[in-house]
Amino acid sequence: MRHNIAGNKLSRNQSLRKATVRDLAKATLIQQRIMTTKAKAKEARKLVDKLITLGKGGTLADKRRAFSVLTDHDLVSRLFSRTAPLFKNRMGGYTRIIQLGHRAGDNAQLVFLELTEKEEIVVSQPKSTAAAKKDKVKAKEPKEPKVKKTKEEQKAKEAPAHAEDKGEKPQAKETKGQPKEPVKEIKKKEPQSKMNTIAKFFRRKTT
Repeated sequence: MRHNIAGNKLSRNQSLRKATVRDLAKATLIQQRIMTTKAKAKEARKLVDKLITLGKGGTLADKRRAFSVLTDHDLVSRLFSRTAPLFKNRMGGYTRIIQLGHRAGDNAQLVFLELTEKEEIVVSQPKSTAAAKKDKVKAKEPKEPKVKKTKEEQKAKEAPAHAEDKGEKPQAKETKGQPKEPVKEIKKKEPQSKMNTIAKFFRRKTT
């Protein structure tokens, strides 16, 4: 009697085979098309069809059963909201297998495992070569550094400009009833070197 013989073990024990099939199913739902061997594709195809059937149900129990397999909240929400509605008018045949050829090395049969209904992917058109070159030239041009001016420099530039507009010469402000005082020049003391101060300290007084 043929008990527990259905399916391909994929040369793995029970836990590793389960993980392999689950990863292939997750990749198929995310990428919508994967390349793998024919034996793995046949086993993963069964699980993908079951998950899409659960997604078409849409109940809370179906979501929990799908999460127990996929173990990813984002992927489960995508399955029920975006992937499953694409197969609303289909009663089966959610996936297809397309043969490619044999792999160099172990001569394994390679195939495409893909969904029969796919989401539309909008691809933005690339810029023309002329526009791309202009963007590169603008990016390479160095920008002039901005020099911050002090308030005194700004006032000095603005004051003569206002005086010329009125036809008057800029004059210094004078207080009423007080004569002009000459500006005293303040001499700055030159700093003495350390050696001179030490020499003065040790210098003896001559009688």
